[in-house]
Amino acid sequence: MNCFSQKLRRTAPMRGSSRNVLVPSKPPRVNGWSCPPQAFQVVGWLVYGYFAIVSFGVYIPLLPPQWNHVLYALTGITFIVHFFTHIATLTIDPADATVRAKQSYSSPMPLFDRTKQPHVIQDLHCYLCDVKVGPKVKHCGVCNKCVEDFDHHCKWLNTCVGGRNYWCFFVALFSATVGAFLLAVVILFIFIQHYLDPKSLRTAPQFDNTLGNGTWLIFLPLAPTKTSSAGLLILGFITIMLSFTCLLLFVHLLGFHFYLFYKGMSTYDFVKMQRQKEARNQDTEAGNLHDAKISDKTAQNPASSIDCEPALSQTSGSCKFEDRGQLASRLSESICTELENFRKSADKENIFRYGTESQMEKTKLSTEDSRGWEPDVDEEAQSVTVKSVDHVPVVQNPLGSSAMTPDET
Repeated sequence: MNCFSQKLRRTAPMRGSSRNVLVPSKPPRVNGWSCPPQAFQVVGWLVYGYFAIVSFGVYIPLLPPQWNHVLYALTGITFIVHFFTHIATLTIDPADATVRAKQSYSSPMPLFDRTKQPHVIQDLHCYLCDVKVGPKVKHCGVCNKCVEDFDHHCKWLNTCVGGRNYWCFFVALFSATVGAFLLAVVILFIFIQHYLDPKSLRTAPQFDNTLGNGTWLIFLPLAPTKTSSAGLLILGFITIMLSFTCLLLFVHLLGFHFYLFYKGMSTYDFVKMQRQKEARNQDTEAGNLHDAKISDKTAQNPASSIDCEPALSQTSGSCKFEDRGQLASRLSESICTELENFRKSADKENIFRYGTESQMEKTKLSTEDSRGWEPDVDEEAQSVTVKSVDHVPVVQNPLGSSAMTPDET
């Protein structure tokens, strides 16, 4: 199927539908010259060209002769080194050796399907490039290829920075920092000398034919062009602000890579470590929030407990409850009712007991008291038993203290 003249492939079906979605695939990028160029790449080349024209065509020729040749040499070296290292970084293919040996960069690369494989590279095998790779290889999603010793994908260069072109990238960054610094120093010097001693800036032979100090010449010595003092200062202000902006970015990036040298890691390793720290912090915060919610629920709905302390006496009884719920309330009422019935039964039994009761009955009563007032018979049976014992004549046994009936004698 052809849709918008792009090769398409099917991915996993959508949720709730059996239809497959078609997504375009793209061929891997060869290097930084591959089309389409990035917007940052175009801006970088424009800034480089602007700095080169302003430095060698406007401000360095205005310097005094003793500084003119020195700044020409230093600035020229930094700009030339940056130009060639920048070109080398763009041209070198940072892909892994197995990818460069197999890939022709002409056919589209299939997109990654997570329904088939959890990772692009698993067990040192890339399922998109279909090659065996090393342990420090990462598949770049922008370039759509495996990069050896992957550091980062640079939008300003429109290519990946890996093991094959990292040092070219580092030298280009260092030279750009030095060049922006030299340009800022030159413009500051011209600003100061323009108000303190403008004659020191007008030493070129072409200024002999100009009238007054308000007329300045640019693009010396090849194509002298007249301009006003205000125009020279406005152009210098714009240039120095742009130089400071670039200098801040370059110094920050250069310092970051010096830090990576000290730690012995790459940009990708640093980003991965930061993401792991953020994930651990989020898990910790989520755990603390979960514990706080549980503690709040526990404080609002504490577990129900019952505290029952019956005072087993003949005259009074107490039962204390901490009502913490509907079920606990019903249970507490039932227990209190049973204990009150036990106390009443004990009072009735004490009424029917006399001083002539047998030792066996006393032992039985004491056993019932120790069991916590557990009545085994009803009140009528107990009263009949007591009355029948009272009507039987008792004879004292001369050999002991037990009671004897006439039949036993």
